[in-house]
Amino acid sequence: MKQVAIVTGASRGIGREVAAGLAHDGYELALIARGRVELERLAGELPTTGDRQHSLHVVDVSDPDAIEATMTAILAHHGRVDVLVNNAGAYTAGGIELSAAEFEKMLKVNLVAPFLFMKAALPVMKAQGCGHVFNVASRAGKVGFAGDGGYVASKFGLVGLSESIYREFADAGIAVTAICPGWTDTRMASESKTPLPAEEMIQPSDILETVRWLLRLTPSVRVREVVMECRRSIA
Repeated sequence: MKQVAIVTGASRGIGREVAAGLAHDGYELALIARGRVELERLAGELPTTGDRQHSLHVVDVSDPDAIEATMTAILAHHGRVDVLVNNAGAYTAGGIELSAAEFEKMLKVNLVAPFLFMKAALPVMKAQGCGHVFNVASRAGKVGFAGDGGYVASKFGLVGLSESIYREFADAGIAVTAICPGWTDTRMASESKTPLPAEEMIQPSDILETVRWLLRLTPSVRVREVVMECRRSIA
């Protein structure tokens, strides 16, 4: 039986690495991102063997109506959901000086969107009796860094939501894990002016291998969250 994975923010960084890795592991993918060109480039590199039919969805995940329509289309096309990777994220530096619009945009992308994707996917997983949700949060969802209050709030919210859903659906055969990496070698880290060189950061491949490890665990195991830190920035 085919297994289906949905990956948001799939066109670059962590999402791209996880999507490519799951495709190589035999998953049929529903790929979600804002940029069509990068999404199509990724799709062209994915293996397609057997009856797998990957699907591409160009979506602004800050739009709840777009998420609902996309999930309806994905479920109609693929028929099931085995893995949901909530990876799409937004970052704007700032705390109390942020505008209301900037703060709300991060909440929409980093917290409301994962909620809506889970709202659509979890009933399907529950009916199947199995599934795994990965909410890619951040070390900023565990530590309240000065100067990043808006981003921190959105990621703390995601970690809390993830834990609540983790407990609610544990007996339904569904695993929910928040992954909380520190500085990761992505475009977002570069744009956020990371103080670390690329070779000292967590690599997107580290996130992929973490997802693979969690998917290999026996059904009796639940891992609520994984916190990953860069060796040189642990404080």
